[in-house]
Amino acid sequence: MTRIIGGSAGGRRFKAPDGTHTRPTSDRVREALFSALEHELGTLHGCRVLDLYAGSGAIGLEARSRGAARATLVESDRGVAAVIRSNAAALDLGDVEVVTARAEHWALLPGEAFDVVFVDPPYAMPGTDVRGVLTSLLTVSRLSADAVVVVERASRDPAWDWPVGIVGVRAKRYGETMLWYGHPA
Repeated sequence: MTRIIGGSAGGRRFKAPDGTHTRPTSDRVREALFSALEHELGTLHGCRVLDLYAGSGAIGLEARSRGAARATLVESDRGVAAVIRSNAAALDLGDVEVVTARAEHWALLPGEAFDVVFVDPPYAMPGTDVRGVLTSLLTVSRLSADAVVVVERASRDPAWDWPVGIVGVRAKRYGETMLWYGHPA
């Protein structure tokens, strides 16, 4: 079981998908991530949050609990997406959209712009593929002008190289996890 750390559903537990290769972002890293986002943005209230490679859904669900207006979670595994939907309903978090699609394909679709974009692909995914997804989001204008983009990678990976159109602003290591923060250029 995983838990929501803060906000309206703070302390409530939800099911992590069974028998999958999801890697839920740890409580410690999520707490640091949301502290950094709230420091930078002032508040998550009213923000539109995109959680690509959603896995357990912990980031998107935490964002809604902390006041984000809307969370879109993109997950390619149908069973995992169903668990996320069930968790969102059980936690009564309101406007949570769970999309069953490959992030690489979904990122090419035009639609609303997001204020916070969290990208946590499998650590084995090459950085070039992740940069391609971010480039696609830029191409179809899915990032608001003041968006915060966060990429989670393994701390043993080489330094993150942002695609053209996103400027890195900081990075923080938490044991085996690195969070890289950027903004549209």
